[in-house]
Order: sequence, then structure tokens, then C-alpha cells
Amino acid sequence: MVNIQKAAVIGCGFVGSTIAYTLMQKGVFSEIVLLDANHPKAEGEAMDISHGLPFSHAMDIYAGTYEDISDAAVVIITAGANQKPGETRLDLVQKNAKIMRSVISDIKRVRCEGILMIVSNPVDILTYVALKESGFPKERVIGSGTVLDTARLKYLISEKLSVDSRNVHAFIAGEHGDSELAVWSCANIYGIGLEEFAKMKGYSDFDEEKEKIYSAVRDSAYEIIDRKGATYYGIGMAAAKIAEAIVRDSHTVAPVSVSLGGEYGLSGLCLSIPSVIGRGGAEQVLEISLSEEENEKLKRSAEELKEVLGEIDFL
Repeated sequence: MVNIQKAAVIGCGFVGSTIAYTLMQKGVFSEIVLLDANHPKAEGEAMDISHGLPFSHAMDIYAGTYEDISDAAVVIITAGANQKPGETRLDLVQKNAKIMRSVISDIKRVRCEGILMIVSNPVDILTYVALKESGFPKERVIGSGTVLDTARLKYLISEKLSVDSRNVHAFIAGEHGDSELAVWSCANIYGIGLEEFAKMKGYSDFDEEKEKIYSAVRDSAYEIIDRKGATYYGIGMAAAKIAEAIVRDSHTVAPVSVSLGGEYGLSGLCLSIPSVIGRGGAEQVLEISLSEEENEKLKRSAEELKEVLGEIDFL
């Protein structure tokens, strides 16, 4: 039986440990179990985070085994090789697909019935691998997708237009990577069209600024990795937000990586698309009216991912 107050984090590197730390601060779970191929590393992270509980929320955080995650409501998978400077997310695919298969095999062995959230990169590819290897219903296997990219987009728009980022409504879709696209046709500031709001701020033509913003979003991970070696705070908060939407059954709309079955004319892959997230996982994939140009970019992004999927052994 699933314990809705229990989460598991598999992989205790920078990303996994940051997710666990963020979940502790949010206090939405009463139990968090950490797993890592290097068990002492998981123990150390559990100890370190637990020592902050007097300043936060009462819960149990410990290092465990796969047997400990059988009743977890949310299983967050971050295990995998890190993206190195100069390396694209798609370069990681073969070695991380192998790691993902091993992780999913153990999850199936203990008959876990929770929702799988894939954070390992390349996330859209590995979400599809996890879906196929697990045999779980598609709504129970989701990737963190472009949730972080979307946050980056909102932040950069807010900086450019000097407005609260929480009032910015815009999103990134497609691959969590180089072929992602900004869906400008839906972008608005508190219900005011982006172009109209930009004019209010003194921009007669915002197109050039949009291209700069998009490029900055797309290249953010490379820029951060070049400077500090890894990204983990932003994705830690993004993954925790998705987990919170599941456990609180909040029906939050977020561009997570989901299996497509004909939406946007696409199928046979996982792609980051706005979806309703609740207790059941990705409860509904939203088919939004995109501009003709955006539709084409989404299809090109899907084609690039399908080429990579064609190189995975199980296909």
C-alpha cells in the first residue's frame, strides 16, 4: 500500500541531495529515504540533512535499500553520470540509459506502486526508458522536463521587464535541451499579452529581446556548469515543486516530460508538455493551440529525440 507521506530519492549526488534538502524544508513528507550506489554517501547526506530538522519540520530521513521504497508515493530518480563541460545532455544517453534500466529493475523487484519522477539527464529520453522498462501506466512515469527551463524563462522575462517573476506566465516545451522552444504565443504578464506589456515598459519591438532571453534560457546549464561544475539548486526546487503537487493533489499545471499518444500529432516518445499534476501523476496532458512556427519547432524537437531513441538497445 502506498504511503502518500513517503518519498524516496535514488541518487545522492548534488541534485539528489539538494532535492532531499528542499523537500525537508517544504515539510510535505513525513518520511524520506535516500538511496545511492555508494551507501555511505547516502548515510552522510541523511545525517547532514537530519541535523537541520530542529529548524524545520518533524520527519524521518534515512539511508535505505530498495526494500525501503516499496511503499513510497513518489520515487525521484537522479542516478546517472553528470553532464561534463562541453558535453550535451544527449551525449549522456547511452551510459545513463544503462543505469536507468538497473534502477527500474530494482524498483520493479520490490513492487513499488508509487509515481516515478525522472530527473536524470537527458530527462526526456530517460523518462521514456523508465516508462518502457517499468511497464507502469504512463501517468505514473513523469520527468522533471522543462519545469526548470520555464522558471529560467520567467525569471529572465521578469528581469528584463522589471516585474515580479510570479506574475510572468510563459513556458518552455519540447526537449529539455538544445531543441527546446519558448511558447511565446501564450506568454503574458498577469493576463496582459507579453508584447503589449513590453510596450508599456518602453519597448517598441520586443522580438530581439525575446531571442536573447530564449538563448540565455537554452544555454543556462552550460553557463552554470562552466562556472561551478554542476547545476543543482534550481532543479532541486523544481523537482520538489512537482513532488509537492503530487502529494498535495494540487492539480498544478507544469511542463513535465510525459508520454505522448497522439497529442500534437506526436507519439512514441516522452516530451516536455504542460500537464496537470496531481495525486495520480500526470493526470492530463494539455494540448494547447500553438502558432504554426511553434508547432514546427515542437515537431523538430521530437524528431531529434526520436533519432536518439532509435539508438537505444531496447528499441
